[in-house]
Order: sequence, then C-alpha cells, then structure tokens
Amino acid sequence: MQRFIFYLTVLLSSTMMAQESAELDAEQTIKTFFEGFHKGDTTLMKSVMMDKVLMQTVYKTQEGKDVLVTDEPGKLITAVATRPADQKWEEKILGYSVQVDGNMANVWTPYEFWFNGNFSHCGVNSFQLFHDNGTWKIIYLIDTRRRQGCQD
Repeated sequence: MQRFIFYLTVLLSSTMMAQESAELDAEQTIKTFFEGFHKGDTTLMKSVMMDKVLMQTVYKTQEGKDVLVTDEPGKLITAVATRPADQKWEEKILGYSVQVDGNMANVWTPYEFWFNGNFSHCGVNSFQLFHDNGTWKIIYLIDTRRRQGCQD
C-alpha cells in the first residue's frame, strides 16, 4: 500500500509540474511577442506567431455602439516595423492568466497602453496558442480597448 501511495504521489507531482511548465512556456511566448513589439523587432514577434493569425479588436464607440474589427496581422507587423523613431509604444501587461489543455492554451493579459509616456487606453488581450511541435505559437489575438474603468 505504501508503494502505491508513493507511486501515485510521484505521478501526480510529475503531472502538476508538466502543467506548470506548459503554462510558463505559454506565458513566455506572450512575453517574447511584446519584447519584439517594444523593440520594433518584427522578426522576434513573428517567431511566436503562426503564419495565419486571426486578429480582432472590440470596443464601444462614443455613442455606445459595440464594434468588432478584424485586421490582418501584416498590418500590425508593418506598423511596428515602420514606427517612427520618436514614437514610444508601451503596452504594460498587468498580469497573466494561463490555461492549458494539451496542445491549446489561452493567455489572458490585462494591459495599459502608453504612447510617448502618456496613457492612451487599457483593456485585455486574449491570446489563443497552439503547441506546434514543441513551441507555443499565437493563432488568435483579440483585445478590448477603453479609456474608462482602467486601473490607476
């Protein structure tokens, strides 16, 4: 009986450690994406993105209308690559909530966006990731954007 409990404990510990490792790896994928974003390094950004990424944004207009916008990832890549040197874009990630099930992960990241040191907006990013032969890759990104209800 003691042997059974020992092996069960080892098995459960190994499973929990593998889950935690997968969560940390998925989180690191998002950190790499934003490292490239902040440096203007589109090669680094693309290294953690699948070739065909779906990108969407949701927000409310000043009139209160809900809007969903779908963009091509190339538009973001081009904007980052051609950003003028005198512009500083900083997306401050306020936390990470990671969920993993096998070869799929979701990473939820509340954020604040700052333009040249001035607060612009806040929201949440929701990344869907696919575990592609040992590497987490972004397959879907949707974010919210608002100016009210942000953290201080």
